[in-house]
Amino acid sequence: MFNDRERIFNLQIAGALEMNLDIFLPQRDGTLLVNMIAAGVPAVVAEQRVFQQDCEAMRRSEILIAVLDGGHIDEGVAFEIGFMCALGRVCVGLQTDVRRALPSGNNPMLIGGLSKIFSDLEGLTAWVQGIPREQDAKRG
Repeated sequence: MFNDRERIFNLQIAGALEMNLDIFLPQRDGTLLVNMIAAGVPAVVAEQRVFQQDCEAMRRSEILIAVLDGGHIDEGVAFEIGFMCALGRVCVGLQTDVRRALPSGNNPMLIGGLSKIFSDLEGLTAWVQGIPREQDAKRG
């Protein structure tokens, strides 16, 4: 969410998954901090809005798909994994990047909250396609 490359990748992920899931993508469906501040919203107010909006979206969600790329996992993503785990929701990761801060890999506090970590979008997409959809469950 913090540079063009990440935003394009996030849109690609959302596009691949939206046939099977309703997606909340903060950069597209939320209000970005940088845009609010540029519009004159005081930073403290903008930060609270971003936090509340993200928490409300997670409360409405059944699944979190966390992008784990980079040498360090983004602090916001780490929070979201913990928040969703505390709600008892399914959390999976997408990690296409081999860089890791720890010699052993990811921080155990992060990977402990994830039921699966996919190394490519194709694997994640195949997994998502196997999730029973609500309307399918009502028919069966």
